[in-house]
Amino acid sequence: MRRREFIAGLGGAAAWPVMGLAQPVPIVGFLSNTPPDAQGNARFVAAFRRGLRDAGYISDQNVIIDFQSTNNQPDRLDGLAKGLVEKGTAVIVTAGGNPALEAALSRTSTIPIVALIGSDTVGSGLDLSLSRPGRNLTGVNVFAVQLVPLRFQLVREVVPNAELIAFLANPSGLNAAVDGIEYAGIAKQVGQRFLILHVRSESECEAAFARLAEVRPRALVVESDPLFNELADRLIVFAHRYSVPVIYPRREFTVDGGLMSYGTDISDSYYQAGIYTARILQCTKPADLPILQATKFELVINLKTAKALGLTIPPSLLARADEVIE
Repeated sequence: MRRREFIAGLGGAAAWPVMGLAQPVPIVGFLSNTPPDAQGNARFVAAFRRGLRDAGYISDQNVIIDFQSTNNQPDRLDGLAKGLVEKGTAVIVTAGGNPALEAALSRTSTIPIVALIGSDTVGSGLDLSLSRPGRNLTGVNVFAVQLVPLRFQLVREVVPNAELIAFLANPSGLNAAVDGIEYAGIAKQVGQRFLILHVRSESECEAAFARLAEVRPRALVVESDPLFNELADRLIVFAHRYSVPVIYPRREFTVDGGLMSYGTDISDSYYQAGIYTARILQCTKPADLPILQATKFELVINLKTAKALGLTIPPSLLARADEVIE
């Protein structure tokens, strides 16, 4: 067989990294509070796999992805992180909030970690340099914070004469302090009356909406927090029950019946995490990879929900939307 014919016969394998025959297939540990097949997670995991593939690594062929989920039991994170370290994982990817990252960091200072970071990297106590995070850590900042003022402004376009706009926050979350300050600041700046409601658990969710029924705000802004991702279905049901226009932090809320959302294109962030993971497998040091800043954001509007709430979405807002659900 001629050399050219032999190479052609390899197909996509010719693009794989050169690996010795005796070299084991590397394992990428994926540590999160939520399982990969949980609602909304499937497309994120698919994007991560796509990033790996585009950089030359195909799951179950020349890389193994070991998904480890606590199933929303965060006290299991430390044990799962310990297990990934003990089995000789080549790279650990953390998702679903800083607790997974902190568990991985507490268990290893040598195994590279690629983190999907959703909180203020300095204010959260991680004290990371974005350009050179150092140690064994790099990742993608998904901007869970910094977008509160934009969501506030967007919901004011839908209800421009709102006397009161509420903000739903988890005071136990890592983003609460920053988000609360930003929300209060932008509201006072434009002379808007506001109310901050706290929800720490599922049991407090209905009470918060009952409070909304008493004070009757014209709209609600939901904080970006893992707790509210888990409670997405309940938040949407209560919003419909109490006829409150709500802007959410993620597209999934709007697809499932919420009015509108504005936030980071999370799928793109997972894709970039896949690319970074592949680069580390190709021997790039994590300390040499700056923490990426999300650059893609998406505004999604559900016109069916708007109609049910008796709202007319301004044409100027519809024109700026990345996706309109009818």
